[in-house]
Amino acid sequence: MTRGRGEKKSDRRVTVSPRRRVSSKRAPLITLLTDFGTTDYFVGSVKGVILSINPAARVVDITHEIPPQDIEAAAFTLLAAYPSFPAGTVHVAVVDPGVGSTRRAILVEAAGQVFVGPDNGIFSYVYEAAPDIRVFEITNQKYFRKPVSSTFNGRDVFAPVAAAVSTGIKPSELGKQIRDPILLASLLPEKSGKGTVRGRIIHIDRFGNCITNITARELTEKMIADGAYLVAKGAKVNSFQNFFSEHGGRGRKVFGIWGSAGFLELAAKDKSAAKILKVKRGQTIDLRMPKAPQSA
Repeated sequence: MTRGRGEKKSDRRVTVSPRRRVSSKRAPLITLLTDFGTTDYFVGSVKGVILSINPAARVVDITHEIPPQDIEAAAFTLLAAYPSFPAGTVHVAVVDPGVGSTRRAILVEAAGQVFVGPDNGIFSYVYEAAPDIRVFEITNQKYFRKPVSSTFNGRDVFAPVAAAVSTGIKPSELGKQIRDPILLASLLPEKSGKGTVRGRIIHIDRFGNCITNITARELTEKMIADGAYLVAKGAKVNSFQNFFSEHGGRGRKVFGIWGSAGFLELAAKDKSAAKILKVKRGQTIDLRMPKAPQSA
């Protein structure tokens, strides 16, 4: 689905919230994560609005190459990226297929940071990772860019709100706290009565590595030493490595490896594990232990 972000000629008269005095302390940090790409004017417009309100802000691009309308990919990327940023960072995350509809605009306080974007599940994995969160529905249009385009809330709602927060505006000034944000499927693997842990592939990176939702809580070093293995679309994976070229050479052998985001990944040396296994995101992954030998 292609979403336009153009405006009618009658919409060309615009107003932007006035600049606010900013403290001389460390410049506020605002990150951007979108599916806008970089060939159009969208990212530049978002940055322009932020800097018009807070010229002292530092704007950092996490990525603008999330696949169009792919909320789950955005949720994973944000989860993997935000812990690298300092307390007080404001994250603008916009993958918004529901733009212009009745979906809510929200602000999330979590892990000492602030997240601004649509209420469509994009912050679900942050909710699970952070122990204490507060979610506010953004309703105070005083902080919006006028007029608000029904196709470009990233520029007209989320960017000016993030900039306002970076100048010291409190979340309570933007709207009321809510307790029912939209959630994606949980990252927690499922445990069966037969001792099997059923996980799934939550992301496939550009190298073809398959990031699963299995963590060291479900797969311990002792379990690996005792012969734990994975089954992905009928293929058995019973090799685990500490780094990609640990055993050298090339081949189609898929192995497990702990990724930088803290999840178990399925990988292959210089190959795409996703292509070898013929899997896609959402594919189930079973974690199993070898059966104990029957006594005579």
